[in-house]
Amino acid sequence: MEKLAARLVDVRSIELDNAFYVEDGTWIESFTVSSTADFDPHEVIGEIWGTEIFYTHEIPTGPSDITVRRLTIIANESYPFILGLVLRREAIPNRIVLQAGELEVVVTVRNWERFRSLADDLEESLGAFELRSVNQIDRPGEPLDSGRITEVLATKLSHEQLAVLETAYEMGYFDVPRTASTNDIAEALSVSQSTASERLRVAERNLLALLYGPREE
Repeated sequence: MEKLAARLVDVRSIELDNAFYVEDGTWIESFTVSSTADFDPHEVIGEIWGTEIFYTHEIPTGPSDITVRRLTIIANESYPFILGLVLRREAIPNRIVLQAGELEVVVTVRNWERFRSLADDLEESLGAFELRSVNQIDRPGEPLDSGRITEVLATKLSHEQLAVLETAYEMGYFDVPRTASTNDIAEALSVSQSTASERLRVAERNLLALLYGPREE
């Protein structure tokens, strides 16, 4: 992920969606790459030793400057590989994403003892890391593949809805406390306040419809 990020201009995030171990350090890996500049995935992957591209396609994102691509590659990962360390301790990898130069890893472990063993392995193999939170839950999180959420949303929401959600998120409309208003969003999109407010409500409704029922047109 770091080698891929180093070869991309204005990369926003690289998320590991799925990975399958083949043999002799070889993995089949699927990534979602978000960047503010388009790139040729074949050229980029071709520059990384021990990797080859298996499949790629672009995910539509509406009228924004963001390029989102899904990449499936065959890669030879040298030890220690973060996913390999997680799996060896029988932990479930829920999210692995590289963003702003930081690698964020979310995992589910069965008990505190396994967590301590995993933490020791990570520190010994990869160096010191920051533990941001620990939560006790009733059931494990879903393993990886959360990157498909982006693809699902891009095909279920209109260009206008994607644009208003992205603008609202980037400007801090969903932050606590809120740092942007619908007027700010409207100005950024060059539309009226009522139009921005309506698009935002419809987009939020359709997001909930994806979870709780059929989408309304």
